[in-house]
Amino acid sequence: MSPLIASFPLRVSSPLRAHLTRTFASASSRCPAILGVTPPRPCTKQITNTFQQKQYFNHSATLLHGNITRPKPGTGIKVNFKDSKGQLIKTIEANEGDNLLEIAHEHDIDLEGACEGSVACSTCHVILNPEHFDMLPEPEDEENDMLDMAFGLTDTSRLGCQVKLTRELDGLVATLPSATRNMFVDGAKPTKH
Repeated sequence: MSPLIASFPLRVSSPLRAHLTRTFASASSRCPAILGVTPPRPCTKQITNTFQQKQYFNHSATLLHGNITRPKPGTGIKVNFKDSKGQLIKTIEANEGDNLLEIAHEHDIDLEGACEGSVACSTCHVILNPEHFDMLPEPEDEENDMLDMAFGLTDTSRLGCQVKLTRELDGLVATLPSATRNMFVDGAKPTKH
């Protein structure tokens, strides 16, 4: 019987105790520490709460962010980021399917993205060159609504989080506007709940 079940502080009927034993036994392959067996590598921690009951909770090793593989030099889709004055900030090679916000953050380009790509702000507003702008699908209504609030809106403005890269967009030029409008930070008035 599991040490956890045997040390259960409440009186448990025999049928319930049998059910718990079966449940923990089936879970033993997933996490042996439930049955009091020390696994080859730690998969749980044991804590003692204020009632002196043993409790277990799972944790896992911290891994690196995602599994992003960057293209080999010369094989990716080239994106040129420029500042509001037209000066080149950086040229980046990215994979098909990446969006401008993600690659800008990955390469420390100052494209804010306050809503983290959920189309709830206009802080990742970029101005695209006309030939590449025409290759993109029409923006959704949510994107158009957010673009209406963007600072320095132009005919070729898009939200960086919504521009998904394709092979046809190789050589894309994305110009960052001179400022952004973050309604929560810039104009929010605290309200009582």
